Amino acid sequence: MGLAPGLMSAGLGEVPAQQTYLDITQGNRVFDALYDSDLPPTRRCGRDFWMAVDQRAESAPADIVPGLLASTLEATGMEVRVGVRAACTFSAAESRTAASAPSKKLSEDPHPGLHGSFEVRRATLRQLSSLVGGLRGDDLLIAIEVPPPADNRALGIGIAGRGFAGNLTSDSTRIDGYVLSTDLAPTVLSRLSVAIPDEMSGQPIQPTGSVDVAALESLADRMAVVPERRGPVIGLTLLAWLVALGAVVVVTGGGAARSGIRILGLSLVLLPLVLLLAAAVEPSQGLEQALALAAPPLLAALALAALGGYRALAVASAATVLAHAADVIAGSPFTSLSLLGPNPGLGARFYGIGNELEAVLAVLVVAGTGAGLAGFLPRLPARQVAALFVGAGLAFGFVFAFGRFGADVGAAIVLPFGAAVAAAVIAGRSHRTVLLVAAIPFLALALLALLDLVSGANAHLTRSVLDAGGLEAAGEVAERRLQLSAHSFARPIIFVFMPMVVVAALLAVLGRRRIAGWLAGRPAMRAGLLGALAAILIGAIANDSGALMIEIGAAYLLAFLGLAWAEAGGAERRSQPST
Repeated sequence: MGLAPGLMSAGLGEVPAQQTYLDITQGNRVFDALYDSDLPPTRRCGRDFWMAVDQRAESAPADIVPGLLASTLEATGMEVRVGVRAACTFSAAESRTAASAPSKKLSEDPHPGLHGSFEVRRATLRQLSSLVGGLRGDDLLIAIEVPPPADNRALGIGIAGRGFAGNLTSDSTRIDGYVLSTDLAPTVLSRLSVAIPDEMSGQPIQPTGSVDVAALESLADRMAVVPERRGPVIGLTLLAWLVALGAVVVVTGGGAARSGIRILGLSLVLLPLVLLLAAAVEPSQGLEQALALAAPPLLAALALAALGGYRALAVASAATVLAHAADVIAGSPFTSLSLLGPNPGLGARFYGIGNELEAVLAVLVVAGTGAGLAGFLPRLPARQVAALFVGAGLAFGFVFAFGRFGADVGAAIVLPFGAAVAAAVIAGRSHRTVLLVAAIPFLALALLALLDLVSGANAHLTRSVLDAGGLEAAGEVAERRLQLSAHSFARPIIFVFMPMVVVAALLAVLGRRRIAGWLAGRPAMRAGLLGALAAILIGAIANDSGALMIEIGAAYLLAFLGLAWAEAGGAERRSQPST
């Protein structure tokens, strides 16, 4: 018998070792920013320490119960032993006066057939081998690397026992070889056939496939470089494009400005697609940087040459959206490792799309639909245009939000709402359309919840709300998201880009008549842009990264507006008589 290996997320962001241990015992975790105080030091792990830990847990907008694993086991009559050198945070409430005191069995045993013990201890690799060799029957051994891990890395984990053969995974991550600290408690309880408390958000760990250490090393390496490369690769790419555009404008005296804006806008649309393809081959940073710099402009130039303005924009948007949709349906093998993916190393999302991609897709789906209608079907009746907007929003909202696929609840609100606003702009303002726009997000969420329940998708919405306290849990989720969204506006980088967004918004308001002139004769494009703007604004409220949604969404809206300006100028020149 050997260890089934895997990688384990040690926490949400970078957390100290004791927070990792607490998350394990709680079976639940939240960002440190959501607690009202820091974790107290464990130099003297006695009653005062535990009082502070409990008060801190009560301040979080979630059901956090420190020591829940141990107390649940004790309630079954099992003995819980925490070794002298092990973290005292594994202790249950009844044994919190001393870090190493073993707990006592309860006088009543609600599981008369369940006996044995749960023990936490430190061990060397040599001792671990001996422990694995001594397992008998249904014994289970879980070994984790001592936290905290190195920067951007995961902890090593191994599980030995009957039924564990292959790399580890869980429904929390859906990534072969990767699990969460909060998955350990449900794994222990599931092994003992003990009901998992509602307060635990983790999922039981399971083996998958065969043992593949090389795959684990590759996964660990890729996940470690994603946060390191995001800023340099994406930031330098955008900076290089802007510098190149400025140089072209200066050299040509402004003559190539419109062509440059077209290529820049389409390049931005195609960048997520190129980064998704790069994740499939896991290139070096130099190669990934080269791909990001060169491939989108090249593809943009080819699309413009073959299709022209709005059609090229529509095809580029469709290619990016459909590629991500297909990958999400397939289980997010590449989206999760893309530089614009959910960033699993942060510990919050492991499959489907993250807030960065949600902001991008909100514009590409809604405004991209408008570009497609403007470029390919400019004379389509308004009712059919409205129906296509709503259809696109619902279809992609389903793909990115359904628990079996993306499980991004925000997408169920953002995409249908933006599409409904676009449809209302086309259909005209009436009480019926206003009510429809207001009702669509709620209807989409209700449908998503029903589908998740019927299909057993076990998605975040199902686990955190429907299976854990109804309206009260929904209120906690909403409070948690709003708090995190508020914190997102306090990041230092926000003070660099948010003023630019504010200035751009003011200029757009002041120049709204001029913008309307660019879109004259393109009602679908106008509706798509307004719908995308509405999607970004509602997304900033519905998600826990409001500032990020606004910044990224604004950048993509500017790209679409830039192309509209370029197309309007080109149309004016084509309409002028030759002399």
